[in-house]
Amino acid sequence: MPTGDQTAPTAVRGAPRSAGQMIGAAIAVVDGTGTMVGWTQAAQRLTGFSAAEVVGRSAAEVLAPEDGVKASECAERCRVEGGWSGLVGLRHRDGGRLEVNLRVAPLAGQDGRMRWLVSATCMADISSSPVNGLGLDSLLSSAPIGIAVRDPELRCTWVNDALALQDGISREQRLGRRLTEVLPGCDAEVVEAVMRRVLESGIPAVDHEYRLSPSATVPRREQAFSVSFFRLDDREGRASGVCALVVDVTDRERARERLAILSEAGTRIGSTLDVLRTGQELADFAVPRLADYVIVDLAESVPLGEESPARLGAVGGRIPPFRRAGVASIHAGAPESLWPRGEPVFVPASSPFAEVLTSGRSHLEPVLDTSPGTWLDQDPGRAEKIRRYGMHSLMVVPIHARGAVLGVAVFVRTADPAPFEADDLLFAEELVSRAALSLDNARRYVRERAAALALQRNLLPRRLTGGAAVEVASRYLPADTEDGVGGDWFDVIPLSGARVALVVGDVVGHGINAAATMGRLRTAVHTLATMDLPPDELLVQLDDTISRLAEEDLDATDRTVADVGATCLYAVYDPVTRRCAMARAGHPPPAVVSPDGRVTFPDLPPGLPLGIGMAASFEAVELDLAEGCVLAFYTDGLIETRDADIDAGMQRLGAALAQPGRPLEELCSAVVDTLPSRAPSDDATLLLARTRVLSPTQVASWELPPDPAVVGDARALSAAQLTEWGLEHLAPTTELIVSELVTNAVRYGTGPITLRLIRHHVLVCEVSDASDTVPRLRHARATDEGGRGLFLVAQLSHRRGTRHTTGGKIVWAEQELTPAL
Repeated sequence: MPTGDQTAPTAVRGAPRSAGQMIGAAIAVVDGTGTMVGWTQAAQRLTGFSAAEVVGRSAAEVLAPEDGVKASECAERCRVEGGWSGLVGLRHRDGGRLEVNLRVAPLAGQDGRMRWLVSATCMADISSSPVNGLGLDSLLSSAPIGIAVRDPELRCTWVNDALALQDGISREQRLGRRLTEVLPGCDAEVVEAVMRRVLESGIPAVDHEYRLSPSATVPRREQAFSVSFFRLDDREGRASGVCALVVDVTDRERARERLAILSEAGTRIGSTLDVLRTGQELADFAVPRLADYVIVDLAESVPLGEESPARLGAVGGRIPPFRRAGVASIHAGAPESLWPRGEPVFVPASSPFAEVLTSGRSHLEPVLDTSPGTWLDQDPGRAEKIRRYGMHSLMVVPIHARGAVLGVAVFVRTADPAPFEADDLLFAEELVSRAALSLDNARRYVRERAAALALQRNLLPRRLTGGAAVEVASRYLPADTEDGVGGDWFDVIPLSGARVALVVGDVVGHGINAAATMGRLRTAVHTLATMDLPPDELLVQLDDTISRLAEEDLDATDRTVADVGATCLYAVYDPVTRRCAMARAGHPPPAVVSPDGRVTFPDLPPGLPLGIGMAASFEAVELDLAEGCVLAFYTDGLIETRDADIDAGMQRLGAALAQPGRPLEELCSAVVDTLPSRAPSDDATLLLARTRVLSPTQVASWELPPDPAVVGDARALSAAQLTEWGLEHLAPTTELIVSELVTNAVRYGTGPITLRLIRHHVLVCEVSDASDTVPRLRHARATDEGGRGLFLVAQLSHRRGTRHTTGGKIVWAEQELTPAL
């Protein structure tokens, strides 16, 4: 710290500006004992004392004699509160007294000792010059509200930065000029009249409001300000000017106006229960209050035009149809609209409309992007309208009713140059939500349909995996008729030996009953599939199941046997043999797409639909499939339309599938895109599976003689194969499993015996023999000498089971490929 004649520039330079922000004020530094250790030239100019006269002396000696008692109070408050501020008297070198505003803030030195930064601003300077006093000028400049000082001629003599930020008028434009010269207009003249009254009377004017309209110099939206005026007097009490405190109340005024608009909307929107009428009322009300062009598009339905949330998202890259319920514009006849009111509209899958429908969240695009590469490339009609009418800002708001998204309201600005802002979106959402309340009663009429749809979607598989056997992709398009949804389902079920079951079915009827029946049938198929039944036998068992369900429902007056009928196609594919066995029950045949793109529909016996009350029999067919073939399973909703027969639909399907090598997801979308623009009259389901083949290096097989001595050889062969595969950590458990399964085959089966190991996502151990005896897991008693083999296998394996073949049976066990612990 400086001593003697030094002015302590180093100490003051190290002080943080946040400690007082008193640029130009008198500054001193006091140590922890109250001794002056720093003194600036500003302090010398204020008090007349030089640094040599002050540094090293007690800070209390600088205070006026009558304020000396305050020194101890100030020191104590500084220690307790970490600082102090207040009015005190200082001694001047000529013997006079100075009234100052004193501020004390802590200042940590490099040596770790506490010091205090003291700043003083003379109150006489403040009273004589309201804004030219260095301390007050700094304070007012950083004030968060706009402040301006004008002379008696109402010319601006001082202004802070906050006011320029509020109204966009720079300091250079304002200084030296009257308000009417900067902001010509009636509001400026009224404001100047108020300032003259304040100058004449001395009575402050509080909370006077005026508006600032957009202009060439101020290209902003209309703003509202609240300004308060008070007169500035000199030492003789004469008026020296007027000070204005300005607060931007645009948001407050806008909120007040919009609250009144929303109140009016409650009486203007929803005057009837007609959906289209309500949509038009919403559009009419929003133009021009909020936008220059407004459209309301609702999901299509008969007669109320309401959909459940699940039906509004993109399914297979395709948006369900919508109908224009309302359109309004500042231009007569709404020439911006591509479709008139009441007509179906096209919703591009890649557009913001689809995004809002899928997510349920609003979309705000202050500056509409019309550059190449956007979604408008796929919608040239809209792009042309946007360019022609100068649409530059966009909001898309979902229409919610009790959690259901019924459609979208689109707000566009053309003539109004201001872009939409976040508060505009909030206002639009509130306006739309009030209109949506008028649709609640309509929603009740389709409650059963929405419930059936939700039930069906929950019953369908959420994640499909074909394991090592197939790559899969699917699409499900629910029907869009007043009868509700149907009972379509599809599934991919992993089976033993790396095989996979593919199934698709269609329950007769619509609504909750059909969806519930579909869920029961899907569960039954899962259960029967785990029994490793061949496709034809599985359909026989499934037919018995659905017939029993029909008999149980006969007592209900609103159900008949036909209500629970169903069609089904079931197939099992083996990636080791490349064989696919399939059978169908009244279902359309699958399509098989070869790797070179050739599409065929196998000649598969049709079979009778399930549950028609007759003893049905089914016939399975086996196909050899090359690696990379695509199996296409579908329901009749994909190929049947009101205007064309099934043959035409199958030709359309085949043409869409003939794209070899295309990713399955894209292929699904391509097939769905071939459907008519209107929704299908029935649910449409598509399941695609591209076949895979296990490499010979993933399969090891050995023929074993039916001799008990071969068990040891089987263990050794298995251990060697696991070592070759890098699965040595599974050798101990695998040897035990092989030992038990081969022993049972030797003891209870008939030759020949085959041991096979398959490595894919899991390790499969299979032992087959020519007998049809089914091993049974039981819990042996303590006195039993045997009966624990299968129990041990069950404990060591992830899954186990038995399946019958034309030549006998296979007992298998799976282990997960987990590393050794």
